[in-house]
Amino acid sequence: MRRDFLWGGATAANQCEGGFQEGGRGMAIVDVIPHGVYRTPVMNGTMDYRDLPEDTHYPGREAIDMYGHYKEDIALFAEMGFQCYRFSFSWSRLFPTGEETEPNREGLQFYDDVVNELLRYGIEPVVTLCHFDAPLFLVEKYGSWKSRKMIDRFLKYCDAVFRHFKGRVRYWITFNEINMLMHLPFMGAGILLKEGEDELQVKYQAAHHELVASALAVKLAREISPEFQIGCMLAAGSVYPYSCNPADVWESMKKDRENYFFIDVQARGEYPAYAKKFLERQGIELEMAVEDTEILKENTVDFISLSYYNSRCVRSDGKGEASGGNVFASAKNPYLECSQWGWPIDPMGFRITLNALYDRYQKPLFVVENGLGAVDSVKEDGSIDDGYRIDYLSSHIRAMMEAADEDGVDIMGYTPWGCIDLVSATTGEMSKRYGLIYVDKDDAGKGTLNRVRKNSFYWYKEVIASNGERLCAVF
Repeated sequence: MRRDFLWGGATAANQCEGGFQEGGRGMAIVDVIPHGVYRTPVMNGTMDYRDLPEDTHYPGREAIDMYGHYKEDIALFAEMGFQCYRFSFSWSRLFPTGEETEPNREGLQFYDDVVNELLRYGIEPVVTLCHFDAPLFLVEKYGSWKSRKMIDRFLKYCDAVFRHFKGRVRYWITFNEINMLMHLPFMGAGILLKEGEDELQVKYQAAHHELVASALAVKLAREISPEFQIGCMLAAGSVYPYSCNPADVWESMKKDRENYFFIDVQARGEYPAYAKKFLERQGIELEMAVEDTEILKENTVDFISLSYYNSRCVRSDGKGEASGGNVFASAKNPYLECSQWGWPIDPMGFRITLNALYDRYQKPLFVVENGLGAVDSVKEDGSIDDGYRIDYLSSHIRAMMEAADEDGVDIMGYTPWGCIDLVSATTGEMSKRYGLIYVDKDDAGKGTLNRVRKNSFYWYKEVIASNGERLCAVF
């Protein structure tokens, strides 16, 4: 492991911050994504959020109210020994409509307070600029990333925060799980699909705009401070062939490429040959500015961050039992057990994924999400025994350390998701808990919001203190 390896935890504003009407914040994508049966149609852009019933519950509007609890939460992170904390800025808290000439002072003050509180405890901030987030005003006025005009709005936001936090924030990530745009376009990028639109054309055009915006953000960051390290991020997880049938192997390679596409551009600086051929076969002609090729080529990222929850498995014939696993369709792998939500549990797949990414890009990796969603029970004495989470995390940390120490993969740090319970991005549930810290809130939005240390809290504290040597713990 690196001598400067960073242990910490991860959250995102859209799932934990809340305070959607406080401090001058504008409406954001998350504020119109509901809980319940309409959630998926809204997230995938096939249902207009403006058609939702009046009594709809929007869990992201309050979330766990980290806006009002950040000092308490950061103190708990410090108690665990965090060396870094990966979180996101809410774009609409800083630019309520996205079209202001100057950032919202109250929003800037809030993030000043958060960053300063982290630094007071010696915790390195790792900031994601756009984590499933955009001002709703820009979604409604321009169609979000369908429009190239989003690039200038995004860069204005980047310029403001890069300059303001220069000297205090060193690590930046442009877009969270950028490949999610292809699977949940509204949640991922504010893309609402209209009847008659060519869905693939819309998605890949929006993707191009995000890729150019990411490259220009890298360029801007380097102009402002040579100390900045700026990365991209993908939802990772190697895809296995269901069998050694060459057709299954080929199918797994194609699925891997669907994930690699964005990072190939951000890390290598150009559209890969397979992507160009795919776009050609689909009849997709991207509108590009003359300078885009040069922009992408000259402004590649410094590191690659990733989320890993599970591997995937594919069959060329499409038959067999299906498995869960985030929003990615997958055949059920008979060699793996699954979580309560049907996600395969595969620590060896984590090691495989880390090796595959490092072999492909030869850039440092930063694991910024990894965790287990599960239902937690509070005992009569107030304790929470989440040994299943400890088992999951310890096996994955061990696999990560093997990738680093035995395979030579350069890994910058590890921030499990979410270090505190928060709203699930895919389901909108609180009951699907990932945290090392329990938050008293249910799926209907009721609860005290009290924070309680789980057994995994004390376990992870030992892991950090021992630099990963003490992975086994009994409570």
